[in-house]
Amino acid sequence: MPDTLALELVTPERLLVQENVEEVQIPAADGYLGVLPGHAPLLAELGTGYMSYMAGGRRRYLAVHGGFVEVLPDHVRVLTNAAERAEEIDIRRARQELERAQRQLVNPSLGVEPAAALEQISSAQARVEAAEKGAAGS
Repeated sequence: MPDTLALELVTPERLLVQENVEEVQIPAADGYLGVLPGHAPLLAELGTGYMSYMAGGRRRYLAVHGGFVEVLPDHVRVLTNAAERAEEIDIRRARQELERAQRQLVNPSLGVEPAAALEQISSAQARVEAAEKGAAGS
């Protein structure tokens, strides 16, 4: 059995990741998926959260926001609406966005629909977690 699998992460704007990895942790719509080489094939809806992968003995983190993931025994393809590498995220700004979204949720007078506020919270939380985990791993 091979000890790596090919990982591709693509947004509508760019190919963000294309490398061989030892493992991948992916936020699916119904919870996190752990993928190792030789994994059974599957197709799943991608959730919003942080994604991580191990390549060359180093763990890397990204924030991803919706899409789909295809898993094959030797390949993982992530098609996401938006993604950012942890090192590209301004953690101070991401925390401010999270706080603003939380205020919008609890204060209806700000005119933001609760569903939109929850989506903003989820997205901001993913950015904060990816940035914090990426900084801790550096």
